[in-house]
Amino acid sequence: MVRDITLGQFMPGHSFIHRLDARSKIVLLVGFIVFIFLAGNYISLMLITMASLLVILSTKISFRMYLKSMKVILFVVVLTGILNLFYGSGNVLCEWWIFKITEGGINNAVFVIVRIAVLVMISSVLTFTTSPTDLTDAMERLLKPLSVFHIKVHEIAMMMTIALRFIPVLLEETDKIMNAQKARGADMESGNIFKRVKALIPVLIPLFV
Repeated sequence: MVRDITLGQFMPGHSFIHRLDARSKIVLLVGFIVFIFLAGNYISLMLITMASLLVILSTKISFRMYLKSMKVILFVVVLTGILNLFYGSGNVLCEWWIFKITEGGINNAVFVIVRIAVLVMISSVLTFTTSPTDLTDAMERLLKPLSVFHIKVHEIAMMMTIALRFIPVLLEETDKIMNAQKARGADMESGNIFKRVKALIPVLIPLFV
């Protein structure tokens, strides 16, 4: 169900990560993201993945909740991985028509999938362990130097936080509308992708209203 998606939710707890200052978590997250994309071989990629798993376990939040956060982008991850299979060099392992799967393509697909998965799950650590108030205050303090250039730091921080925290509400409302449409006989789970997209139109209109 749509409401099973945990992206943007806050999970109260008493772990070390929960008690860590929100500003430190944001800075560490940015640094972690940089390391994710700097990983250029399987050893460094494995180390980054293991480090992210240790951080996730230290939050004492069920790993199932992190897997649920992947639901939103699962299609994007799979599609991106498949597309990257055909962009690479090296020995050709499989060839059909104009499509070629090479060793380089497989490497590209693996790196893209792991990087996106780790990125989403490590980002979920921030939202799972940081309250909306703490997150807003931390963003405002980190962006405070920009106020010298007459940038409205408070409004930017508030806007970013509200957008992030509104995701669960939006998903819950979507789930309610979908259930109401199904109760009226709407079919949203069968047919090809075009029929499914067309079936979502009666959901999107009342959702935005």
